[in-house]
Amino acid sequence: MRVEEIPDPHAFLELATPLLAADEARHNLVLGLAATLARDPARYDEFHLWVVRDGATVAGAALWTPPFELALARPSSTEALEALVAHLAGRGVPLPGVVGADPEAGEFARSWTRRTGATASLRMAQRIHRLTHVRPVADVPGRMRTAMVADRDLLLDWSFAFAAEAGTHADPEQLRRGVEERLAGDGEGFSAPTGYALWEDGGRSVSLAGWAGPTPTGVRVGPVYTPPELRRRGYASALVAGLSAGLLAAGRRHCFLFTDLANPTANHIYAEVGYEPVCDAPQYAFERPVPG
Repeated sequence: MRVEEIPDPHAFLELATPLLAADEARHNLVLGLAATLARDPARYDEFHLWVVRDGATVAGAALWTPPFELALARPSSTEALEALVAHLAGRGVPLPGVVGADPEAGEFARSWTRRTGATASLRMAQRIHRLTHVRPVADVPGRMRTAMVADRDLLLDWSFAFAAEAGTHADPEQLRRGVEERLAGDGEGFSAPTGYALWEDGGRSVSLAGWAGPTPTGVRVGPVYTPPELRRRGYASALVAGLSAGLLAAGRRHCFLFTDLANPTANHIYAEVGYEPVCDAPQYAFERPVPG
């Protein structure tokens, strides 16, 4: 087994796609992040891409965009996972955590703690869902539209609110850049690789849903946010259904979505729209031992 850091996102995708595309839903985060970096390498201040080679075959892959967790693909063997852990730990890579599907994320976390002395804790229990057909949603007042540059301030406010509520550690400047990148396709609608949709009722925006991270045949939906005072009115259900239908009509075969298992209301909403569970995808945080 040989671990290589690949500096070019295009080269990483060329090498890793056979492994990743074999289970596109499972690997939608790694595929989507790599596609974003290939399109805009300056999207993140820093990024690292690794593949694990077993002879001429890529047996593992991972991607890291600090300060976020390592995004891990399912390796083809335990040996490939151990080789990746040994490589990163041996070089002192200060991983804050790992996110990936079960069982590989948990196996990586356990191996990392053994090698580094760090402790691992479950930051969020997530589940990956996939949609191929949208189920009709009961009538909800209002309509959907794609967001435009004029919506920038609202999108920023709601993106910050979503991040705070979800407990993510996104940098404010990074969030701002992310919003502006999604708005760069203003006017392209659901054909754009990234973007936002808004649900409007009574002349005002009441719910937000975004899409990003295109994969070979799909795209990831998120974030989804409705201000607390406007919840339980069906806005998010109607918006996610409309957005997903629009993305499918634009040529995607799949829509992917991560849910927080601690939020049964959101999980119920997405199931009603037509999202079906693929696998659990836990997010682990690492805490390094204090010297001395």
